[in-house]
Amino acid sequence: MISISVMAVVFGVVFLAELPDKTALAGLVLGTRYRASYVFAGVAAAFALHVTLAVAAGSVLTLLPHRIVQALTGVLFLGGAAVLLMKKDDGDEEIRRPKDQSFWKVSGAGFMLILVAEFGDLTQIMTANLAARYDAPLSVGLGAVLALWTVAGLGIVGGKALMKRVPLTLITRIAAALMLALGVWSLWEAITG
Repeated sequence: MISISVMAVVFGVVFLAELPDKTALAGLVLGTRYRASYVFAGVAAAFALHVTLAVAAGSVLTLLPHRIVQALTGVLFLGGAAVLLMKKDDGDEEIRRPKDQSFWKVSGAGFMLILVAEFGDLTQIMTANLAARYDAPLSVGLGAVLALWTVAGLGIVGGKALMKRVPLTLITRIAAALMLALGVWSLWEAITG
């Protein structure tokens, strides 16, 4: 069964956390150099794999006692908020350009870039936390993958325009505030539950 409210919360949190991430900028760079649909296919496949792994890890956490899971997710959310608030701009990273512009070369480059860059990333850890918190793996997985695909699409197609209108620091602060609220809420439930 799918919970629209869980999907919406997960989508919002993951979307805001991923938007200022360097992979959104990498998608933007790849999208300006190559056919957008090819880039998106590779990036989307890599994000789907990351979400699957994160939801599986989070689902394993649900086997622990509820209070321990709440405390653990609370601490991890607070840590994620701290990481976002202390994050510094890495600058532009050089992305290698495949000589061949075929679907498999371009989508493969996008897939490998995201696969490596996002492994163990904040949004993957957050997705695992959310899967443990809500014990609704399908809803969490759909919300997270849709958020990541949306950010990838924005980065590939219209990232420059969005970044000109919405300051990156504002997006980062909103994501950190949401994670802080989720962390405090989880710790409160662990203490009072």
